[in-house]
Amino acid sequence: MNLQRMAAAAVLAWIVALAYSFVVYGNLMASEFARYPGVFRSAHQTAANVPLLLVGSLIATIVAVHMYGKGYEGGSGLVEGARFGMLLGVYVVGAAWVGEYVSLNIGGRLALYGAIAAFVESVIVGAIIGVIYKPAVARRIVHV
Repeated sequence: MNLQRMAAAAVLAWIVALAYSFVVYGNLMASEFARYPGVFRSAHQTAANVPLLLVGSLIATIVAVHMYGKGYEGGSGLVEGARFGMLLGVYVVGAAWVGEYVSLNIGGRLALYGAIAAFVESVIVGAIIGVIYKPAVARRIVHV
């Protein structure tokens, strides 16, 4: 396991995920979130919790890089990463956005937009991880 490439992939994917989240969830979807006052924190309340968000998302990204490295099958980093991101995206949609729709008082449109945004984010993060972190492929032992 190459820790330098793992760290580089995690940090770059984390930064891109934060930028994506700011643009998509913080701006493009802000009006949709605002339709549910009392369900989501205000911008001011959210700002107070940003350090927790930063630490939690960094830990999650490091774990994603590790998972990618364990499942790497030796193909193109971009293709392998995007495939990993799609699987991760399906997991996030099923575990988070479906659960939020079921347990929170939000509408189907917000759940759908959130699910699409999370899936796209996961594919982007996976592709970045795949391009940066190229695990060593197991060597084949040839017996003569």
